[in-house]
Amino acid sequence: MAQLEAVVSGVVQGVGFRWWVSRRCEQLGLDGAGENRSDGTVLVTASGGPDALSRLLADLREGGAGRPGSVEEVRATWGEQPT
Repeated sequence: MAQLEAVVSGVVQGVGFRWWVSRRCEQLGLDGAGENRSDGTVLVTASGGPDALSRLLADLREGGAGRPGSVEEVRATWGEQPT
């Protein structure tokens, strides 16, 4: 299992972005969610298979799967899920 943390900046609060992250993770078979941060960004954390995580990251960056809002930047960090 792999883990992804992504800090997403742009117009991502108050537009249904966190709801979309939860639904997209569910569709991809991932355990994940988004969390609003005080600086206006959203922290996305997800764990699961590397291919599904890569698809999520691409959707975050490219606006796939009907992603709401307007993303300016995605800073991603990869890791392994602790066992």
